[in-house]
Formats: sequence, structure tokens, C-alpha cells
Amino acid sequence: MRRQEISVVWFNTMISLNNVVKVGHWLTALFLVLVVTSASAQKSNTVTGSFSAATFESFVKTIEQQTNFKFYYDHLQTDSLSITVSASNDSIGNVLDIAFSGTPLHYSVYGNNVFVIKDRQMMTTLPADFFNESQKTVSKKDNAAFDLSDYERQEQLRKRVEERLTYIGTKTNNLTGNATINGIVRDIKSGEAIIGASVFVENPLIGVATDQLGRYSLTLPRGRHEIKIKSVGMKTTQRQVMLYNNGKLEVDLEEDITPLKEVIVTSERDVKITSTDMGLEKLDIKIMKQMPLILGEADVMKVVLTLPGVQTVGEGTVGLNVRGGATNQNLILFNDAVVYNPSHMFGFFSTFNPDVLKNVELYKSGVTADYGGRLSSVLDVTARDGNLKKFSASGGLSPVTGRLTLEGPIIKERSSFIVGVRSTYSDWLLKQVNNPALKNSSAAFYDITANINHKINDNNTITVSGYMSRDRFQLTSDTSYHYSDRNGSVKWKHQFNPNFYSTVIGAASQYTYTISSERNPVNAFNMDFKIRQFNGKADFNYLLNQKHALNAGVAFTHYFLAPGNMQPSGEKSLIVPDVLPVNVLSKARYT
Repeated sequence: MRRQEISVVWFNTMISLNNVVKVGHWLTALFLVLVVTSASAQKSNTVTGSFSAATFESFVKTIEQQTNFKFYYDHLQTDSLSITVSASNDSIGNVLDIAFSGTPLHYSVYGNNVFVIKDRQMMTTLPADFFNESQKTVSKKDNAAFDLSDYERQEQLRKRVEERLTYIGTKTNNLTGNATINGIVRDIKSGEAIIGASVFVENPLIGVATDQLGRYSLTLPRGRHEIKIKSVGMKTTQRQVMLYNNGKLEVDLEEDITPLKEVIVTSERDVKITSTDMGLEKLDIKIMKQMPLILGEADVMKVVLTLPGVQTVGEGTVGLNVRGGATNQNLILFNDAVVYNPSHMFGFFSTFNPDVLKNVELYKSGVTADYGGRLSSVLDVTARDGNLKKFSASGGLSPVTGRLTLEGPIIKERSSFIVGVRSTYSDWLLKQVNNPALKNSSAAFYDITANINHKINDNNTITVSGYMSRDRFQLTSDTSYHYSDRNGSVKWKHQFNPNFYSTVIGAASQYTYTISSERNPVNAFNMDFKIRQFNGKADFNYLLNQKHALNAGVAFTHYFLAPGNMQPSGEKSLIVPDVLPVNVLSKARYT
């Protein structure tokens, strides 16, 4: 008996403890509700603050912190809005009225929610008689919330007109035979008659065109039809008709604005302008190859002639006249070596093989000191280094020339080469002509470009390049012309530190021109002249900061001039030998 009493007491004690725990949970929950309610009660629905050119996002954030309102809006519609307003315990409506004044934004308040919409206002309540069709009266104020744009209203009206069934003629159960519909097609804006508009049905295909007065007369089988009306520059429309007898149907067409495809004008966004090089023109090799040129041969010199301020002395030549300067006042460089004659076949083609080119720059003014100075312009052409990862070959054929380019790695990721060969088969073409004078003529050229690039280490790179070209021209076995251009260069780039580097260049160029005639053995002769040039240059560049840099250098040039050498050709020639003295000239400059 005592044991049972103890058990009952323990059981009662457990029940009491459970009740205490439950009561504690309820008290805790009630406390949290009171805290939240108290915190919410501390917020008022009035706004206090001063905003000057504030963003809409910061403006909304401030109001949400002060009040119980929550904003809902589209960021794309408000990202360009700037808010300037001052409030002191003002209502949300007054503040928003001032903030949105003069903007296409409208707001609607529903409870503690604020909805911001562009161009129209959201309706948060329905009219009192919305569900009573017989007594529904919508005022202009209520209808303003559902205000549609003119375009939307016109589209809705147009669809209603097109879908509405129109009865033509007196209604009858006899639908056999044909009936005629006539009327006028007009412009909906001006009311003018539209000439040549097509009025037709597709199944079966029956149609007519409006006359000079915009009138039409269309005979169709009695019954249901879908009549379509089309005209150039007008929107196509249609009418649903039930044709019982002869009748009239007049149609108004709307002007159709045909949207054109967008034109996107972009610039090289990845190129940062770090200097203002006046008169500098850079040519894109890829774009240059897409330009239509003579005989399908991409030509650097012909593209340069299209630049503003650049002209030529006449057709069939490649001499550049830049802003009134003479052709001999231009400096033309290929891989830092001088090119004296940039043309093949007396100006029909340039000496530069487009398949091996990397960069072309034309300085029309403001020539920097490291070029040595020319009166007119400087054309700096640079060849590609070659593919460092894999071997590749490319080539092309035009009506008179053929070219082949090979490139690839010598030591993968460190050394590469590129070789381009170009020649003409114009001699073979001339032999196919029936004209004897042209069969005995000759016009041929070839050029070879080679470039080797080697990366010694992270701070040293060496580049060796060479170029050779030769031209031969002879007309009807008379005087023949031979000229050749050869140059080579070695460039060493060394980087002392990330801001200081140097470039050392050694180059040699030679140009030879020969004229010979053997048609008359008595007057047969060979005459040639030659110019040879050796130049060296060392440039040092130090980058002070992103806006300033120091450039310095030293250069020298050595000229070897053979102005003329006249020699007889053959034993019967009576030409007296004549050799002009050789001139040697050297000069140095510091930059």
C-alpha cells in the first residue's frame, strides 16, 4: 500500500512538471510576439529625411527602414532615376508624388505594399458594381487604371473588326450562285483612296485590284468567306463576311512601318588609348584581305592609297604622295630595313606578300625621332613571327600570281619560322597570245620573305628576317629592265625589369637597277646603278607610370652609292664605258 502511494505521488508530480513546461513554452511564444509587435509599433508610416540626387534604390531602402511599407518595382525601369525630395513626417503618398513628378512612374499602395510601375497605374481595388453587369458604370477615374497605349487600343480595335462577321445582302436560305461585293479601299488616316490594293480570297483564289479611285468589285460564291486586303506600305487586314446577295464593303488600311534590321557600330573595346599619335593610321591585315583589288591580289600599297591625305601620281604606280609630298620623301621599312622600291611590274603589285604581314602603320605627320625623320611620311611594315605550336601552310592563286607560305615551330613554344614565296606566271601567259610582239615580251617577278624568331629566355628575344625580290621587264625584244631589292635585319629585345627594356637593331639594304639593250649590236649597252645602306639602332624605353614614359636611343647609318655604270654589251658595241665615282656617306643621330 505504501508503494502504491509513492507511485501515485510521482505520477502526479510528472503531470505537474509537464504542465509547467507547456506553460513556459506558451509564455516564451507570447513574449516573442509582444517583442515583434512592439518593434513593429515603433515604426510609423510617415517619412522624414532629405534626399539630393539619390538613387531610387537608396531612397526606397531609407523609407523601408523608417516605415512598414515594402516596395515592389523593376530595377530596369528605375535604375536611371534620381530622387531629390525633402520630407518631415510626411505621408508616403506626398513623398512619392513629389519624387515621381515629371517621370513616367506611377505608384499604387495596397496595405503596407507599394507597387511602382512605369507608364500606368496598378488598380488595387475593383469597382463596387464590377460583378453587376446590368448596373456597371465605369468612371473615367476608374478606367484610368486600365489605360492602354494608343497602339494597344488600335490593335484591339483592329482584331475586333477582323474577327467580326459582316453580313452582306438580304439574308436568305438560298446560297447557290454568285454575288458581287464592291467598295472602296482607303487610308485610315487621310481617307484617300488606295490605288492597286489587292482584294482577294485564298480558297478558291479569286481576287481583284483597286482602280484609280480605289474601287473594287469582287464576285464570289454565296456563303462564308475570309476576304484579305493587301497594299504596299500598308498593314494587311482581313474581313469575315457572310455573302447572301450583292452588297458593299468598304475597308480602311493602316500604314505599315517596316522595321529595318539593327545596325551595330562597334569599336575595338579591347584597345586602350594610351597616347595621342597624330597622323598615325593602322591597317588591319584581315580587313585588308577582304577589300576588292585588282586581279584578286591583296595589296598593301593600294589599301594605303585609300587613306585620307594619301594620293598617287597616276594609275599603275605605287608611289605615295602624302599631303602634297614627293614620292622620294617617304620612308618605307620592312622589319626595320629600308625598302627602296615597293613595287613589282612597274607599280601593278606591291613588294609585300600579304600572307606574311603582321602589322602596317603609316605616319602621315608627327613622325617620332626614332625613325630618323622624313619630310612626308613613314610606312612601317612588320612580318609575322610564325606559328609556335604547329606547322601550317597556306597559299593562293590569282590570274597572274601564285604564292605559298610555310610556318611552324623550330623549338616548340620557343622558336618559330615563317617563309613566304610569291611569283608570277605572266611570261607563260604572254606566250599564249597570238600577237608576235607580246610573245617576245617578258614581265616577271618573284619575292621571298623569311623570318625566324627565337625566345632565349624570359628576358631576351632575337628575331632574324630577310627579304629578296627581283623584277624583269622587256617589251618586244627591245630594252630590258631588271631591278632587285634585298634587305635583312637582326633585332634583339632585352628586358632589364618590368618597366625598363631595350631594343637593338642591325639592318642592311641594297637596291640595284639595270637597263640593257642588245637589239642593235652597235649600240648594245648595260647600265646599272646601286645603293647600299647599313644602319644600326639601339632604343631604350623606361615606363615611369601609366601616363609617362622615357624613350632614348642612338642610331647610325652608312650609305654606299654607285650612281651609274655604263658598259658596252658585246664585241660590236661602240658604247664608251663610263663609271661615275662611288660616294660613301655616314651619319649618326641621338634621340
